[in-house]
Amino acid sequence: MEYREQQIIRVSFIGIITNIILAGFKFVVGMLANSVAIMIDALNNASDVLSSVITVIGTKLAGRPADKTHPYGHGRVEYITAEVISAIVLYAGITALIESVKKLITPEEPEYSIATLVVVAAGVIVKFVLGRYVSSKGSSLSSDALKDSGQDALMDSAVSATTLIGAFVFLGLGVNLEAWLGAFISIIIIKAGIDMFRETTSKILGERVESEISTAIKETICETDGVFGAYDLILTNYGPDRLMGSVHIEIPDTWTADKIDTVSREIAHKVFTKHHVALAAIGVYSRNTGDDEVKDIRSAVTRAVMSQEYVLQIHGFYCDVQEKIIRFDIVIDFAATDTQEVHSKVLEAVKALYPEYAVTVQLDSDFSD
Repeated sequence: MEYREQQIIRVSFIGIITNIILAGFKFVVGMLANSVAIMIDALNNASDVLSSVITVIGTKLAGRPADKTHPYGHGRVEYITAEVISAIVLYAGITALIESVKKLITPEEPEYSIATLVVVAAGVIVKFVLGRYVSSKGSSLSSDALKDSGQDALMDSAVSATTLIGAFVFLGLGVNLEAWLGAFISIIIIKAGIDMFRETTSKILGERVESEISTAIKETICETDGVFGAYDLILTNYGPDRLMGSVHIEIPDTWTADKIDTVSREIAHKVFTKHHVALAAIGVYSRNTGDDEVKDIRSAVTRAVMSQEYVLQIHGFYCDVQEKIIRFDIVIDFAATDTQEVHSKVLEAVKALYPEYAVTVQLDSDFSD
């Protein structure tokens, strides 16, 4: 985590220095050329400086160790940082749009020069390279703030290219598109800010963990001798690369408490070592062993349950032939509008097969693949 923090801060400082230089040059050129598009571009670069500074501050705060008030650490500060950056981008876009509308109402002739065009062209290249670099680092370091900054830089590159095109149109055809280009650029910036805000808000609310991660964790668990399956994996994100969760494992009904404890500790260690995920709780489902009649009952019940609409999975099956008890869990698709109705149909289907048994069906949600 310390290496990750250092890398994010390093990339952010590169962005700060680059954007300060670009904003300064573009501001001077925009003033000399009387170009609203270039001035807006300079303003956008200045907002990028603030975004990078906030990224550095957010990364340092997120890196603080867990304490009594925040026992899961401060990793989610990075998401708040990304939200702030989204707000800055959105504010820059709205401000730029207001200035563009003013220029549409009272247009002014721009005064381009070779120096102007060279600075804008250099800005296109620099922002494109910076955007690719920051986005790449953001993805490899799982930093939403860096990814947002990188995407913003790539967008700035396209914006500057549009400004350059407008300058050539004015010089070649004498048509002044300054205010229109400024408005167009502003709308692009506003849309980017809204998209960034939505993406980060979704993560703060809590998203479904990626299928590759949940599948890999379950495979690791099932590699343990004696474990028949892993179910009900629930993972909570407490910041980039900070996952904590719980899971149920299916094991033989003959295992002792000591055996279960030993295997649970082994699984928790393997998952943390291999996937950097802390399993705070490992529950158990017991599977019948050594009873052929139960195997037949399991197969029949499974077929009946899985034939019901919206049922994605059955697990945790256990049958006591002497006591006439059947219990199991089912996973219901989120597409089901009435989970209780699905539950009732499953219960009826099983009771129709084994009316002499007391059947208990536990409803589970489709938390992970």
